[in-house]
Amino acid sequence: MKKNTGGVVGTVRKIAEPLTEELGYILWDVEYVKVGADMYLRITIDSEDGITIDDCEKMHRAIDPLLDEADPIEEAYHLEISSPGIERDLKEDWQINACEGWDVEVRLYAPLDGAKSYLGVLTGLNENGDVVVDCNGTARTFPRASVASLKTRYVFDN
Repeated sequence: MKKNTGGVVGTVRKIAEPLTEELGYILWDVEYVKVGADMYLRITIDSEDGITIDDCEKMHRAIDPLLDEADPIEEAYHLEISSPGIERDLKEDWQINACEGWDVEVRLYAPLDGAKSYLGVLTGLNENGDVVVDCNGTARTFPRASVASLKTRYVFDN
């Protein structure tokens, strides 16, 4: 759950943060990943009203020339702008705080009490920065270093 503050991601984040604010969005995440033989620069934006395809297009048109000018990526890549969706990765403290009260899944690097995955309601972060989740009425604390991923989950009504 560490943030990449350098390299391509850090450079793109510095370009994208003021632009997203100017356009009325929140910069949720920046990733630079290889998928098959292709490289993808993924910029995820959010807003209190949600994100539409028009918002993604608006952000794409606004950031594309800035990326061309800064030229932070030497190789060919695909630019993707998207919303974080209903089920979203929570990597940063502010993201965790923003999703308090949401249903989440915590996946751990190593088993804790015989399990590597826990479902519950996100309570937030404690004073040590550990993730606290209410699992069926029991508050469970997961040390940040043990958390492989923390993701919101949408529970469909039956």
